[in-house]
Amino acid sequence: MAHTLYLVVPCYNEQEVLPETSRRLKQKMEALLAQGRITPESRVLLVDDGSRDDTWAIIYGLSDNDPLFAGLKLSRNRGHQNALLAGLMTAKEKADCVISLDADLQDDVEAIDRFLDEHDKGADVVYGVRSKRDTDTAFKRLTAEGFYKFMKLMGVDIVFNHADYRLMSRRALEGLSQYKEVNLFLRGIVPLIGYKSSQVYYERHERFAGQSKYPLKKMLAFAFDGITSFSVKPIRFICILGLLIFAASVLALLALLCVKLFGFTVTGWTSLIATICLFGGLQMLCLGIIGEYIGKTYQEVKARPRFLIEQYINRQAADKEE
Repeated sequence: MAHTLYLVVPCYNEQEVLPETSRRLKQKMEALLAQGRITPESRVLLVDDGSRDDTWAIIYGLSDNDPLFAGLKLSRNRGHQNALLAGLMTAKEKADCVISLDADLQDDVEAIDRFLDEHDKGADVVYGVRSKRDTDTAFKRLTAEGFYKFMKLMGVDIVFNHADYRLMSRRALEGLSQYKEVNLFLRGIVPLIGYKSSQVYYERHERFAGQSKYPLKKMLAFAFDGITSFSVKPIRFICILGLLIFAASVLALLALLCVKLFGFTVTGWTSLIATICLFGGLQMLCLGIIGEYIGKTYQEVKARPRFLIEQYINRQAADKEE
């Protein structure tokens, strides 16, 4: 059965890699078309997330000259997750199924055939899962795997070693559209949809060109967003910590009273200051975690749009929207 397939590719400052990315994706799509696995209405949808280089010029040229490519330009930079969501929601009404992947060619495009195989077997969501992390540094491997394990510990339903390389059917995309939160963490949202899913294992390659858009600072922020968006366990830990500190304080008070009653003299200046600093630091940390949740609630209540589309180009559909 031939599917109308859209490949959704978020792009931010990807002028160095886009020519090769477009060439490889075009080659894969043409091969699938020749095999009768996809329809001529299938597209590669490139989403420009407010790039500052020539990314949009390249996307515009591809979309304007080759009917296989479509282009979507956001009004400003909104981050990878919002750009990906914009592409998914744009493709939702046009495709039978959508595969999201990064522009850096680290995701193995040859795995697309197996994604379609699993979809043909009835899976509404097919997760691309890394079979190994040989290309990562020891630090990256340790922190990445630690993140997935910590998310599981926090009670978040997340697929181990899966990023955003996945296939979603139109039905799954309709389900995704019902989730309205502003703080997006798609790796946690998609498993909540609950339709039949499967996994495809692949080896992730080195980045073809350019620099990673996820340095350590952004990765840590992304991980923290994921934890606070899907789990209230940190707040529960604060409550437990508060009870333990209260119990310890009562015991310390009883000990001091005993010392006083028996007439011992205890100077304790260093230990007193150390204790004050320790508990002061714990209080600031706890307030920071609570504040993070309050800030997310504030953002959700305002319900501002997650993205605005400035321009959409789909040549064969005779669609140019300014």
